[in-house]
Amino acid sequence: MPVALRAAAPADADAVAAIYNEGIAGREATFETRPRAAAEAAAWLAQDVPFVVAEGDDGAVCGFARLEPYSDRCVYAGVGEHAVYVAAAARGQGIGRALLEALCAEAERRAYYKLTARLFASNAASRAVHRAAGFTEVGVQRRHGRLDGEWKDCVLVERLLGEAAGP
Repeated sequence: MPVALRAAAPADADAVAAIYNEGIAGREATFETRPRAAAEAAAWLAQDVPFVVAEGDDGAVCGFARLEPYSDRCVYAGVGEHAVYVAAAARGQGIGRALLEALCAEAERRAYYKLTARLFASNAASRAVHRAAGFTEVGVQRRHGRLDGEWKDCVLVERLLGEAAGP
């Protein structure tokens, strides 16, 4: 599936919410259990942070990647916590990797020096796409939380950008 990557726009709120809600329902990507409304996705889109969408040939958004500040402490101003979600029908086609690479490029352009995320240890596909996009697994948080009554381990991933990625 050929896709175009672009900066997210307010009109993408419905698609972003729908894709995120698929991730919630799948129980392999987030501890969230309550579906999100388009208005909540619109609030994410209103933040001044890197946010990229993938758009198929038909013009429909089929995936997104976004950042949130890692912390409000000034020492972490260049660190972003990211998320990447691809619509179920579009998975396995390299869209997640393309989104991650585009997000990293935009984050670096905006002076971020590190992206990090917490992935479910059981989510082999997400772990593989992060490795393919240059992320390193740096640790495991055992029994980090419960989802549907079961403990989930999380793998911490990070990718250094710009000067921080130097030799």
